[in-house]
Amino acid sequence: MKINLVPFQQEYEELQVKLSDLSSLTPAEQGRLFKRQGEVKEIMELAEKRDRLERDITEHQETSKGADKELAELANDELPGLVQQRTELDNKLQGLTVPKDSADLGDAIVEIRAGAGGDEAALFAGDLFRMYARFAETRGWRTEVLSSSESDGDGFKEIVFQVSGAEVFGELKWESGVHRVQRVPTTEAKGRVHTSTATVAVLPVVEESEMDIRPEDLRIDVFRSGGHGGQSVNTTDSAVRITHLPTGIVATCQDEKSQTKNKLKAMGVLRARLLDFERNKQQQERGDARRSQIGTGDRSEKIRTYNFPQDRITDHRINESWHNIAGILNGNLGPVVEALRAAAIAKYHES
Repeated sequence: MKINLVPFQQEYEELQVKLSDLSSLTPAEQGRLFKRQGEVKEIMELAEKRDRLERDITEHQETSKGADKELAELANDELPGLVQQRTELDNKLQGLTVPKDSADLGDAIVEIRAGAGGDEAALFAGDLFRMYARFAETRGWRTEVLSSSESDGDGFKEIVFQVSGAEVFGELKWESGVHRVQRVPTTEAKGRVHTSTATVAVLPVVEESEMDIRPEDLRIDVFRSGGHGGQSVNTTDSAVRITHLPTGIVATCQDEKSQTKNKLKAMGVLRARLLDFERNKQQQERGDARRSQIGTGDRSEKIRTYNFPQDRITDHRINESWHNIAGILNGNLGPVVEALRAAAIAKYHES
């Protein structure tokens, strides 16, 4: 894999110029530029190392065909290790040279809604929420429920939560789409397998300073909570519904006893939905999906099936399967996320 270093050398020089006058930069800008400088430097160093390795491989290949049998045998013995090192460097460089979406580095809001299947779909939505919450724990991330509508048992008709930590959106964005489960419900007396669905949407978190929303574009309604929050929640007008009038996008929160806290949470969800709306609109106007897009990117796309009778999870976008459903639903989602990331990187470099 030959990397054109010229763009990275130019970027590195530009970063050096910007960082030469720290007084003109905010602490946040300094941190971002220093981080990018380190990334670009790593790319250039790895590319140079890869070039040296390529030369070593060529020399070993020539030596292996030479008249000196002892040297030829030694070169042949060392060749597989050099080729393996080159493959590892290529894989690393492929990942580092994919253009980064700035949203990938930040937090995410995850929305899970029960789809077809009634109570079983709601239970599956609950399973997915717990899977992401436990996966977040393994990554050292923090999870906060923003709003929820519970069903009977341990399920949810809908649950919206924020996951905070390093590169959360970049790891969870692959989860958007329709998830399908095939299993025998606990209430099924005849042991028949039922199919249910839940829809997952993963949105990047937007800080208030990053999006200008005019107050006159909002309609804010307060109402009495209908959730399971206890007497205080159910008997005061603490629930908040915010409507963005130009787009019709709505965000609701009723989980907190405080109307102010519910309003803040609802605004956070609204900003995320508005950014997602704009990103999708821009993508459609360009007429093409991102080069690293896995699947169609449409939230109506069935992306994954959880087949309990066969103890198998299949991601249909990359046609890859994993066993041990219980372990994955218990938070061991890492292998799935890594496979999707690798597929996206490969697709970018193929296109």
